[in-house]
Amino acid sequence: MKFNELQIFLHLCKTLNFARTSAACHVSPSSLSRMIQRLEAELGLPLFERDNRSVRLTAAGLACKRFAEETRDNWLELHRELQAQDHELQGEISLFCSVTASYSFLYELLSRFRDSHPRIEPKIHTGDSAQTLDRIQQDQEDIGIAAIPPQIPATLAVRTLADTPLVFIAPVQGYYFDKKLIRDGDIAWQQVPMILSEKGLARQSAQAWFRRMKIKPNIYAQVAGNEAIVSMVSLGFGIGLVPQLVVDNSPLRHSIRILAVDHDMPPFAVGLCVLKRKLANPLIKAFWDLAAL
Repeated sequence: MKFNELQIFLHLCKTLNFARTSAACHVSPSSLSRMIQRLEAELGLPLFERDNRSVRLTAAGLACKRFAEETRDNWLELHRELQAQDHELQGEISLFCSVTASYSFLYELLSRFRDSHPRIEPKIHTGDSAQTLDRIQQDQEDIGIAAIPPQIPATLAVRTLADTPLVFIAPVQGYYFDKKLIRDGDIAWQQVPMILSEKGLARQSAQAWFRRMKIKPNIYAQVAGNEAIVSMVSLGFGIGLVPQLVVDNSPLRHSIRILAVDHDMPPFAVGLCVLKRKLANPLIKAFWDLAAL
C-alpha cells in the first residue's frame, strides 16, 4: 500500500462514507472503490461490510486500520527525526478558513511564517467558517481559523486572534422589499426578509435572540458563508446578521450599512484551532507558536 493510499484508507475508516472520503481526498468514487477492492484482494479478506445504508469495518478491517495507523505514525516520526537533523523544518501543513479570515488574519500570519520557515509549504482551503471545527476534528485539515464556541471540545486547542460583534446589515439601495420595514431604526421583524447562515454560531445566536424577543422572523434565505449573506443583502434581498469583521473586510462594504439594533448577542471570539495531539508535529507547532507572537 502506498503512503497516500494508506492515508485515504484511514480517512475512510473514520468517515465510513465513500462519497465523503472521495471528496475530501480528491479521488474519484470509482478510484476509491478500486483501491479498496485491490487491498482486499491482496489480503484475501473483506475490510468493509457495505449495504445501501451503511458501511462498517470488518474484523480484518479493524486489524488493517491498526496497522495503517502504526505505519503512518512511524513514518511521521521518522520524518520529524530527519528534519531535526537537517535543522530546518520542511513539508506541508493544511489550513482551512473563510475568505474573510484569509483577508483578516492569514495574510499577516503567512507572511511571518514564510520568513521563519521558508521550506514549509502551506496548503490553504477556504469555505464556510461553520465547517472549520468539523474539518479539524475529522482530521481533514491541520489548522483552522474559526469562531470559537462557548464549549470547546476537549480534543481541541484554541488560540484567540480577535473578538468581533455581530451586526445586522441592510442594503444601501436597490431594495426588493419595502424599505419602510426598517425605517428610522424601527424594524418590522416579522415582515422584513431575513438572510441567515444555515448553521454555526451566528445562526445559533440569532435563533436564541429571536426566542428571547418572542420574534418569529421572516426567513427569506439560508446560506453557507457570511460572505454570501453580504452579497445577498447588498443586492437588496433582505437584511442579514454577520460578524462585523466580515463587513469591514468585504469588497461590498460600501453597498451595505449596519443597522442600529440594540441586541445582547455575545461577540464572536475568532481564533486558531487544532487537534491537541497534532501539536506534537513540529511543522504545526511552528505555525501555532508563531500566532502567539
